[in-house]
Amino acid sequence: MLIIPAIDILGGKCVRLYKGDYRQVSVYEKDPVTVAREFEQAGAKRIHIVDLDAVMGEGRRNRKKIRKIRKAVSCTIELGGGIRSEEDVEELLEIGINRLVVGTIFARNPSRVAGWAQHYGSVFIAGIDSLEGQAKINGWEKRSGNTHLELAKKAREVGVCSIIYTDIARDGTMEGPDTESAKKIAQESGLPVILSGGVGTVEDVKKVAENSFGIVGIIAGKAFYEGKLNLEEVIRKYQRIPEREVWW
Repeated sequence: MLIIPAIDILGGKCVRLYKGDYRQVSVYEKDPVTVAREFEQAGAKRIHIVDLDAVMGEGRRNRKKIRKIRKAVSCTIELGGGIRSEEDVEELLEIGINRLVVGTIFARNPSRVAGWAQHYGSVFIAGIDSLEGQAKINGWEKRSGNTHLELAKKAREVGVCSIIYTDIARDGTMEGPDTESAKKIAQESGLPVILSGGVGTVEDVKKVAENSFGIVGIIAGKAFYEGKLNLEEVIRKYQRIPEREVWW
């Protein structure tokens, strides 16, 4: 299992939202590029980036910052937020982003994602964001019309390499992740699942690591920024790197 630290970018700054609410935002002083370097120095093999401006339709606002992050670290970068066109896909791959997280476009138009996967290869991760079992899209503001388990079944059909599952009600709360739903999604899809939302303590990480059927990674952000978790410590204790290249 990989420990994956998160960087959420809004207006070029490093932030965290509470349950995805743009009105409840914590802004952190460090530049996202500096944060990425520190994460890699602590042992991170993968970094999760969310472009919050792109989620709201301002897709180009943070591209320069993302390019700087890519140049600053050598680890795998997965990026989500507002990826809805082939132009977005091509630019982000050209920058050197390793994995592209598709949420709204996957829920609305899975056939388009299937076409991208055929053309660009195994670089897409399905982002499934759920509130009380219902998958949400468009920055978590609208219902997709599917449950999270229904989208999990579709994910394997379109050719994505893995799934990131987020429980919206827990995101940014540090109240513990929804491990059970993540395991059900892994079972329904047959795909590796990365769990996100609610991680706040070493015990949270330990529980996932010791009972992680189908869960290959865990994303945390706020807990690192606010000193609740020490990244270097949890990586040393709980990160296990697969012997072969990580394809998910």
